[in-house]
Amino acid sequence: MIRGLKAPSFMDLALKAAENAGKAGEVPIGCVVVRNDEVIATAGNRTLTDRDPTAHAEILALRAAAAKIGSERLVDCDLYVTLEPCTMCAGAISFARVRRLYYGAADPKGGAVESGVRFFAQPTCHHAPDVYSGVGESEAARLLREFFRERR
Repeated sequence: MIRGLKAPSFMDLALKAAENAGKAGEVPIGCVVVRNDEVIATAGNRTLTDRDPTAHAEILALRAAAAKIGSERLVDCDLYVTLEPCTMCAGAISFARVRRLYYGAADPKGGAVESGVRFFAQPTCHHAPDVYSGVGESEAARLLREFFRERR
């Protein structure tokens, strides 16, 4: 466990998970779940590796965090992710009752927090975390740009 890291350092860990996902051929997105200043889960995208369209970094980290604390409710947890969550991930974040969401780069095409459907602003949303965008944005965007540039 890593204790006592501050917000930018938690995003640095998410960025490292994103970098590792990219090296594995996955879209470079990383996620960290923190509880009481302790990292309880870290994940990078694994949709190709797992042959699972739901294996986004956020989903994998939420699953690991829930298993770690023995509850599907992550009410005292904060989630750091390098890219604005999609609708599926925003829904999972809501159902998990995550306290705070910190994300790096905006995703105007696939994001669902401050882009697209704005999931947390919908009347059908059960729980909306506090949202902080732009944390580690330039590094997260750089990883994504380089990843996709190499594939074009």
